[in-house]
Amino acid sequence: MLEAIFWDNDGVLVDTETLFFAANREIMREQGVELGRETFVEWSLRRGHSIFEILEESTEAERNVLRARRDQVYEASLRAGVRVFDGVESCLAELHGRVPMSVVTSSNPEHFEIIHAQTRLLQYFDFTLRGGDYPRSKPHPDPYLVAAERQGVDPANCLVVEDSERGLASACAAGMRCVVVPNELACEADWAGAHAVIESVQQVVAIAEQLM
Repeated sequence: MLEAIFWDNDGVLVDTETLFFAANREIMREQGVELGRETFVEWSLRRGHSIFEILEESTEAERNVLRARRDQVYEASLRAGVRVFDGVESCLAELHGRVPMSVVTSSNPEHFEIIHAQTRLLQYFDFTLRGGDYPRSKPHPDPYLVAAERQGVDPANCLVVEDSERGLASACAAGMRCVVVPNELACEADWAGAHAVIESVQQVVAIAEQLM
């Protein structure tokens, strides 16, 4: 039985993880640190930590200044144009009206608004949960448990679409099935516990139909 599908945003619906990586790399380079892909994946995508924690001798106030500067660079990139992944809108359109769907993301609400002012995707979702809409972020189960409660469904009857290890961990901790669509930054992750690992979002339709 399938009562709802919950979608991650960044790296699943829209190609923004690479933009976020680039913004962090630019600011770290200004601090004399060359941020590599593997370090970014470990700290940001796997652990969900701020990359500026690497700068151990910096104060929290200094890190906040760097975060604000990073956000400016990232927002400029978002406003310059965000790409919706191939097959996403056709997949959502095919599932729309057949099963309730919502977005569950850790994205900053302002960034989320900038992104989706450029897409037509929100018409397919019942609601969105963003950073700050739940007590603890991924990999904790809170985002998906709050989503299930708001949708009025049993977590065991929900399907999650994710692209990161911490997203997978969050879904599994909430007792939900999770389909993983690895993006280019997360492709070397450990997907143990995933219901399926797929190459394209378009494959979600067939998986959902098997569970209906």
